[in-house]
Amino acid sequence: MASFRYDARILENYPSLVAGIIVARGLSNPPSPPDLQNAYLAEQAAVKARIGATPLSELPSLSAWRRAFSGFGVSPTRYRSAAEALLRRLTKKGDIPCINTLVDIGNLVSIRYGLPVAVMDTQQIALPITVHYSDGSEAYTELRSAEVMHPAPGEVIFSDATQMVVARRWCWRQSFTSAAQATTADVVIAIEAHHAAAQPDIERALADLLSLLSAHAGGEHESAVLNSENTAI
Repeated sequence: MASFRYDARILENYPSLVAGIIVARGLSNPPSPPDLQNAYLAEQAAVKARIGATPLSELPSLSAWRRAFSGFGVSPTRYRSAAEALLRRLTKKGDIPCINTLVDIGNLVSIRYGLPVAVMDTQQIALPITVHYSDGSEAYTELRSAEVMHPAPGEVIFSDATQMVVARRWCWRQSFTSAAQATTADVVIAIEAHHAAAQPDIERALADLLSLLSAHAGGEHESAVLNSENTAI
């Protein structure tokens, strides 16, 4: 059985989409050790220096995500992709705090490539996770909230086999149930791109994620690059 897949309509409407997916089991997720913290801080400094005064909207990877959001009727300046939100915080506030090993690994790779990385704890998720257009009936619970909400019909979401929403507005925000916690052991990780250099960037980002997981979180990993011809793992 698949762990992660794309609905055919998504790939029809976004033919340039490329994704790197990791299915990992038996991980450990303590606070980041000093060597990972140092690597993360060094990456933040390098990214700030590389971006300089360039507007984030002019970065090809983020610009492509803005077009993707507009494509399903969402304002990309009101709802920013997870990668743009991270880089916005980094360039405006100066740093991104450490959370835990898995989140920090995901964020490190996200800011390096300017691409959203979702680390989804599968403990409360009925696989597969599917990326599809919402019909409006799916249930979503935000981080730090017990309120159950529903996405707008036509919104691109991640949901599980029970129609529980794992992420809203494609890569805008994950659900409370999918957030990586200290007890997280099994995850699905997704990194996605739409820009012209999506394929090589996803391949490099996927390799970086696998290397960092092996070094700091352990466990067993399988991975794949998904696109219009390879739709599931």
